[in-house]
Amino acid sequence: MEFDLLASIGLTASAAVAVSVLAVGFGEDIWGRLRIAGGLTLWFVLVTIMAVTEVLNYQHGVGAPGLGVAVILPIVILSVGVLRSPSLRRTLQTIPLFMLIGVHAIRVLGVTFLILYAAGRLPAPFAPVAGRGDVMVGLAAGPVAWLVYKYGAAVRPTVLVWNLLGLLDLAAAIGLGAVSSPGPLQLIFTEPGSAIMTTLPWLLIPGFLVPLLASTHLAVFYRLNRSESFVDKGKMLLNARHPMRDN
Repeated sequence: MEFDLLASIGLTASAAVAVSVLAVGFGEDIWGRLRIAGGLTLWFVLVTIMAVTEVLNYQHGVGAPGLGVAVILPIVILSVGVLRSPSLRRTLQTIPLFMLIGVHAIRVLGVTFLILYAAGRLPAPFAPVAGRGDVMVGLAAGPVAWLVYKYGAAVRPTVLVWNLLGLLDLAAAIGLGAVSSPGPLQLIFTEPGSAIMTTLPWLLIPGFLVPLLASTHLAVFYRLNRSESFVDKGKMLLNARHPMRDN
């Protein structure tokens, strides 16, 4: 379908933006950035293959339980990997916080859920809840990131509320998607189900973008819990990398 093709382009572009931001933010040098970008790209390719082969489709593969693993396992791997790596953990403490927040602007593409719902291809309440939540979080990401850059720790409560709502939105979407999909976890039996989320290009959302963005939410919580200077370190690092930025 033409809409699916446009969505493929949009989701791939969003993934590229997220990969680029995180590679630049977490990479200490060009080789570190290339390694991070390469690892995330490999993950993206793996999810694409899973979508093409429909390995997570209930009729042809493992269904909702497998999709749950595809969402949760990367979050665990990314979190443990960053915390166990001295260089990545050090970077986590210094990466500009507004970068971790601003990357969520790509979530405005959650409007695709609303379009699919209007077209009768996704059920309620999954699609409306996931779509509206993503759009609101995505629209707020830019202003919140700017406030963090401008005012630092003074806007900690705003960041905390935005981050909590953003993570809850992802959790709600995952849960509603699971109970709307054919399989042993299905509790909502309205038609259509959410089975298309295991196909291309839609698997890119729960299989790649959701775990990646959820991990950045956890990173923001980590930074909020570290110290009152949770922004200053990142801002100083950015100024050190680009000393002529304000000239």
